[in-house]
Amino acid sequence: MSTATDPLAALALLPGVPESVEDTRTAVDRLLGHRTMRRRSMDISAESALRGARASAALEGVDWSLEEIRRRTDYSSSLDDGGAVVAGALRLSAEIGTLLGTWGHSPLQVLARLHVVAAADAVPAEVLGRPRRDDESSAGQLPADEVAARLDGLSRLLLAPSAAPAVVVAAVTHGEILSLAPFGWGNGLIARAAQRIVLITRGLDPKGAAVPEVGHLELGVDAYAEALRAYESGTAEGVATWIRHCAEAMTLGARESVAVCEAVMRGI
Repeated sequence: MSTATDPLAALALLPGVPESVEDTRTAVDRLLGHRTMRRRSMDISAESALRGARASAALEGVDWSLEEIRRRTDYSSSLDDGGAVVAGALRLSAEIGTLLGTWGHSPLQVLARLHVVAAADAVPAEVLGRPRRDDESSAGQLPADEVAARLDGLSRLLLAPSAAPAVVVAAVTHGEILSLAPFGWGNGLIARAAQRIVLITRGLDPKGAAVPEVGHLELGVDAYAEALRAYESGTAEGVATWIRHCAEAMTLGARESVAVCEAVMRGI
């Protein structure tokens, strides 16, 4: 398939992207080949989901410790101090596995479900799973009809055959959802959950063992926002910057899980 008919593959050829993709593949392969993964992959994936949820909430400004999250069983008493964000991130991490099959034929249905799951404690029931209307939008957000059109375009792009690496597809999915902010609440959480779904379903990280959210947090909230602004510029250079940033986050997230594997192996 030529890049003319495979726009995602064309993005994979942007400056610096092939090298970033290769670095990510090497890091993920090292993780998946770790002997702890061969014996205790479910434990590592579960820990990845927990750490990813914590980091995703932190990227939204709710930076609770892992110990605090492990200790809590009820977030209803702390919704005003960020509990809704943490609870939403945790619910998303638990829901991802049930949505992998649906993503392959109806990504927009999955995005709606992700919003239902993420925002259950945060918005009225009648808006759960529904993209925002213009009268529900904040200043500077794209008009609802433009959001709907671009979401439809993203869906067609994801459903079309592509030779693009999973990292590139995940970065575009992630960037589009963040840029469009299609829902009234929780778009960052949803974008990062969708990123995970792509990385799993496209075969880069089939067990969901890496923690790209930790990588984004490690690179810094300001760098995350700056890379997104580059993506939103629509220039080739800006899109390449975002893809490289996402690839680096995934590389760091794979290394995070290798460290977890080492700790498990040592009995820590």
